[in-house]
Amino acid sequence: MINISKLFPGVKALDDVTFKVKAGEIHALVGENGAGKSTLMKILDGVYKADTGKIIVNNEEVKINNTNDAKSLKIGLIFQEFNLIPSLSVSENIFLGSLKRTRARLVDWKSINKKSGELLRSLDFDINPRTIIDDLSVAEKQLVEIAKALASDSNIIIMDEPTSSLTSKEIDKLFAIIKGLKSKGFTIIYISHRLEEIFYIADSVTVLRDGKVISTRKVTDETKNSIVEKMVGRPITMEFPERNSNIGEVILEVEDLCSDKLKNISFKLHKGEILGISGLVGSGRTELAEAIFGEEPPRSGKVKIKGKPIRIRSTVQAKKNKIALIPEDRKEEGLVLNFSILLNSTVCNLDKIKSKLGILSSRKEKKYTSEMIKKLGIRTPSINQKTLNLSGGNQQKTVIAKWLFAEPDILIMDEPTRGIDVGAKFEIYQLMNAMVAESKAIIMISSELPEVLGMSDRLMVMSNGRVQSILDKEEYDANIVMEKSIGLSGKD
Repeated sequence: MINISKLFPGVKALDDVTFKVKAGEIHALVGENGAGKSTLMKILDGVYKADTGKIIVNNEEVKINNTNDAKSLKIGLIFQEFNLIPSLSVSENIFLGSLKRTRARLVDWKSINKKSGELLRSLDFDINPRTIIDDLSVAEKQLVEIAKALASDSNIIIMDEPTSSLTSKEIDKLFAIIKGLKSKGFTIIYISHRLEEIFYIADSVTVLRDGKVISTRKVTDETKNSIVEKMVGRPITMEFPERNSNIGEVILEVEDLCSDKLKNISFKLHKGEILGISGLVGSGRTELAEAIFGEEPPRSGKVKIKGKPIRIRSTVQAKKNKIALIPEDRKEEGLVLNFSILLNSTVCNLDKIKSKLGILSSRKEKKYTSEMIKKLGIRTPSINQKTLNLSGGNQQKTVIAKWLFAEPDILIMDEPTRGIDVGAKFEIYQLMNAMVAESKAIIMISSELPEVLGMSDRLMVMSNGRVQSILDKEEYDANIVMEKSIGLSGKD
């Protein structure tokens, strides 16, 4: 891809980018959210068309005007958000758009299911091709996406954040598949914010910043710090910002909380504290957040706020009790993507922007949104920018802005930095520190162990719907946390 430029309204997404990938290599593409990674790959896949520049495949200049052009050139893109139809079967999704038919113009399901089964087995994925997508796990859906790319005879496969929702075991299996594809001559372009993955899986790495190529080098010639500095344009001296903890009185107390997935959960949360929650997928972390917030009320147990027993049977009641939830999936549950930053920021507290006559005040809306954009460092050309067009980090800041407007005392943050880059992560951490400095209390759920160890004052480890242990900071040990996460005592 030579001298590629792309302009969106108010934003120059790509500025004279030249990006070269060798046949048969795993080439990592990294950069902060908004650096232009996904835009560049969508141009290669025909989703977008470049304003300037040219594309050369196998030493021949090509025109890619749409995804069919890319498919004919054996280029396949696996999106970060799966491009699958949940109500259809695995084989239907794999061959969607290219279903083989008999002479009678009927779909040849026998042939399609057989071919799907062969593709899935080549990925060490033994599942009935007739299985409905909605019944699969996230990791299984990822494998179906790879099978789709192979079914279209792609030999250049682009993977955009393929491990963002996978467990460590599932990631290991995916990496084995990727290395197997490389050994068969496939070319992989790998986008990820998890830099440790880059050093494990990739041969080369290209760094983008602000729509420009900063460098392309062999992975062995880089370090994590050197890549981060190129991504953010400044030296990074620490991964987590320092904070002087000023922990106060108990603000939230949970006693023997039980539901279908939770078993006698008890803990206390203090003002000015970040309580981390760690555990494997399925441990009950998100279910606990939803129970406290009233999304899935528990069957039994007690919840006290500032010593007063309360019953939270809905999210409206949670909000009235000054509890907020930053959800795990910001796009599905945290934002209305077709709404502007302005509308998303104020939607949770419309009473505050009403005039005396009960009419929404656009002046108050604009004032608050402008203040939040400045305070949280949301990068946008306008308060009217649709959140759909923001980077992941700026989308997450908009979710935080929405809940800060509701003035919560307790903030539950479920995977607060999932899918955002190193620079944006640091900014989110700084925001969290600022919130607890104002005596707010935070429950932080994270699958990234270094993050939860680096940011929390105490750490609650969950497994199989139970609290395995609550550790003080001086007791932190990554091995012990992992042992307790899988239900071991630490001595077994």
